[in-house]
Amino acid sequence: MNAKAVKIHPDVMTAIREKRPVVALESTIISHGMPYPENAATARRCEQAVRERGATPATIAILDGVLHVGLADEQIERLAKEGLSVWKASRRDLPYLISQKKSGSLTVAATMIACGLAGIRVFATGGIGGVHRGAETTFDVSADLLELAQTDVCVVCAGMKSILDLEKTMEVLETHGVPVVGYRTDLLPAFYTRTSDIRLEQRLDSAQDIARLLKAKWDLGLKGGVVVANPIPEEYSYPQEEIDLAIQEAVKKAALQGIAGKETTPFLLSEIARSTKCKSLQANIALVLNNCRLAADIAVAYGKEA
Repeated sequence: MNAKAVKIHPDVMTAIREKRPVVALESTIISHGMPYPENAATARRCEQAVRERGATPATIAILDGVLHVGLADEQIERLAKEGLSVWKASRRDLPYLISQKKSGSLTVAATMIACGLAGIRVFATGGIGGVHRGAETTFDVSADLLELAQTDVCVVCAGMKSILDLEKTMEVLETHGVPVVGYRTDLLPAFYTRTSDIRLEQRLDSAQDIARLLKAKWDLGLKGGVVVANPIPEEYSYPQEEIDLAIQEAVKKAALQGIAGKETTPFLLSEIARSTKCKSLQANIALVLNNCRLAADIAVAYGKEA
């Protein structure tokens, strides 16, 4: 690992060296996931939620060409204020941003790469990317799926973002041998809603059982990640029909405005927040905090198994 290109926060480095549990947190939720100041407040709450469950948080981003594994408070504030002007970086963007000394918040795929470099096994996010609706003509498939196929990280999320084609996303994950484990659910969560029409083949009801699955997978030498699908808390869950209607309207608006590529997700989430009178923003905050708590529990349990 090139120490000039990667900087690990002292608290995170100490935890890694002492083999204490660490949970990675992505930074796109800060810059692209919600407006200021809610984004900064949520990032801090996520870190606190991880600490309260006995793990060390490591929010990950690129600042001025340096990949930071763990951010200081003033760095979180900077990302939050710069918002959409910050580069949204996936795997392909990392060499460019580092070589040109630019800054970027990291997607799930890029955060997983950073986890691999630092030796972090558990990562909490809101929802993973996947196969976009209409991908049969646009070929718009998130790099998150291919990263999950090759990088050994457990990704705790509220399922796939409901703006995606969930069935095709599950097919791609199955093809690449990525387990999708429902946490106390037999149905795939769909971000804003606790369930979808997709039945999961694997369900586990405790962090300890998930940790045992992770150990069994990686002990066998089976490369790649594991998706732990953790439903949004019930009091924040949307009726499926309501959120589907909001998504359909947002997708139509994106098509009319020519929104494509990595700009699609933040645009759609913004439109859904607007059409739901910002109720989706509160749901987004609730689900990511819920994922942070579970991720910390899994990291603690995995530390005992490893």
